[in-house]
Amino acid sequence: MVDKRHDGSADRTGFDETRNYLSDALGRVVPRSVARRAIEVTVSTDAAEYAPDEPVAITVAIRNRLPVPIEVPTTTRRLWGWAVDGVVEATDERRYVPAEASSLSLRAGETKHATATWNGRFRRSGGDDGLDRSVRAERGDHTITVFVPVPDADARHEDATQIRIR
Repeated sequence: MVDKRHDGSADRTGFDETRNYLSDALGRVVPRSVARRAIEVTVSTDAAEYAPDEPVAITVAIRNRLPVPIEVPTTTRRLWGWAVDGVVEATDERRYVPAEASSLSLRAGETKHATATWNGRFRRSGGDDGLDRSVRAERGDHTITVFVPVPDADARHEDATQIRIR
């Protein structure tokens, strides 16, 4: 019996493959400074106004604007983070994130989405009694910021949105 090399269901030219070797090769030669500038970060929330203690759904999109894959080094193992009024993750508690570097990889034109939920409160540590406490956010406008922690502070990628607590 003759062994068929190609059956009729597959594309004989190889265009049905999901791996693009040319893009991979070009992505390896993209300088890191160019790769860092190629990232676009956006943040949005599910509403513009919230009641006190109402959870806020935060949606993050990180997009590679280049037609080649990129790898962007980060200062910590955290690939992205969020803050409310400059307070990371709305808490002043110590975060146990290893300080070792990591990297964020994006395919050509890829957009990665992530979500986080803020409960409308700030977590405060080390009160008079040494216990942690949760403090309701004050009424008014608050800024939610999302960032990618790259080594160069001038190239830090972030986006912010305003919400109001009524």
